[in-house]
Amino acid sequence: MTEIFERGAGVLCPISSLPNEYGIGSLGDEAYEFARLLKKAGVKYWQILPTVQTGFGDSPYQSVCCFSGNPYFIDLKSLHRNGLLDEEELQSAIMPEGDIDYATLYERRFNLLRLAYARFNVKDKDFVEFVDSKEFDDYALFMSLKSRYGGTFDTFPDAYKFREKLAMIEFRRSVLKSDFLFWQFVQFIYFQQWNKLKAYVNSLGIKIIGDIPLYVAYDSADVWAHPELFKLSRNLNPKSVAGVPPDYFSATGQLWGNPLYDWEAMFADGFDWWVKRIEKAKVQFDVIRIDHFRGLEKYYSIPAGKEDACDGEWLQGPGIRLFHEILRRLGNVDIIAEDLGVADAGVARLIERTGFPGMKVLQFAFDGNADNPYLPANFKENSVVYTGTHDNDTTLGFLNSMTDREFAEFKTKLRAALKGEEVVHPFVTREQAVWAMNVCALASSANIAVIPVQDIMCLGSEARMNVPSEPSGQWRFRMDKLPTRKSVALLKNAIKQFNR
Repeated sequence: MTEIFERGAGVLCPISSLPNEYGIGSLGDEAYEFARLLKKAGVKYWQILPTVQTGFGDSPYQSVCCFSGNPYFIDLKSLHRNGLLDEEELQSAIMPEGDIDYATLYERRFNLLRLAYARFNVKDKDFVEFVDSKEFDDYALFMSLKSRYGGTFDTFPDAYKFREKLAMIEFRRSVLKSDFLFWQFVQFIYFQQWNKLKAYVNSLGIKIIGDIPLYVAYDSADVWAHPELFKLSRNLNPKSVAGVPPDYFSATGQLWGNPLYDWEAMFADGFDWWVKRIEKAKVQFDVIRIDHFRGLEKYYSIPAGKEDACDGEWLQGPGIRLFHEILRRLGNVDIIAEDLGVADAGVARLIERTGFPGMKVLQFAFDGNADNPYLPANFKENSVVYTGTHDNDTTLGFLNSMTDREFAEFKTKLRAALKGEEVVHPFVTREQAVWAMNVCALASSANIAVIPVQDIMCLGSEARMNVPSEPSGQWRFRMDKLPTRKSVALLKNAIKQFNR
């Protein structure tokens, strides 16, 4: 179902983490500069986090619409160049360096985008075609209702909550210019900029690995527009919600709270919603990473209202039926299966039948077990190795959390792993061990080796992106500047050395 990936190196860097003057990374100059930096190092894959518009909690895995683009990523300088923002307005968007301040962004950015919209010609031919496609009608209506009523969609007046046809027609008419077309404008501009950036990145010989969450947020246009595809009560409240049981990330599991799919309802219409989701992702990205892939084989169901994820049950997911339908309608799709967490024989069989590469994480490799699946000696070529993911601490943070005795033991195990890959890479300090981990990943047999940008820059826990099960204060890491020439040179040399 997927092609065997070309051997190569990747860098994990979310758009949000790119450095600029405006508080959060964008699709502007910094993205192009970062792409050129990757090209200079010989990188073949740029992996990002979900680019969707975030909702409550600012998580890219909890979006207001799974088909949307994040308005925060719109390049403001481009709006200025096109006469949609004046110099004073552009200057007002400048924010301090450092971590993302989502509260301030929320207060300022949408007001600025509304100023740009006020100057935009809504009769522009391309924009009219974009709106007429109706691709973002549900999103624009949902966001317009949110603008007027606030809260979650289950608190909308019943006529809107249950999408009564005449009420929705009248509401659309009443907010057409004030809100509906504004939200269409936001997506129109985002995808204009995204398509231009992707074409440039591809022209450099670099593929973009996009990330799609398995689940969608409850308070989203997706659930509001298609309640029949989710396990909801008659009043549109979740009967049960998503998460994972206790594991190495959390002793009480992870209670995500997303509504669960009604897979039998989806099967009845040929998984149409999912096929369209993959189809759009296939256009937007070169490779699709499906987060929490194991939930497509079996998914963890937690009764709504529980305070943690300890009390749940595993239920059967769609399995291979979904991927047969995707293959039938879309042909081959390049997919990476995020198969971390609690796994069983069923997940292994599904990955084998699809042919998708799974993920290996070096931070999980050194427990002393020779059969550990994350040890490079136990990899298959058809896999993707990471030093760590967005849910892990940075490698330096991971190493700094060790006692001196634990670090001494770790060094022995890492040196043995390097020797197994026939690599000599001397290291003593924890900072040097970060690059030894990078080298270990790049030297491995996995077709793709992805290094988070924090590990290339040797950053500590202050640069961690996410702590699973922590509801706030996450997704904030942003570089003050791009990686140094020295870091890029180290990466370039390792990529050459290990034929990536």
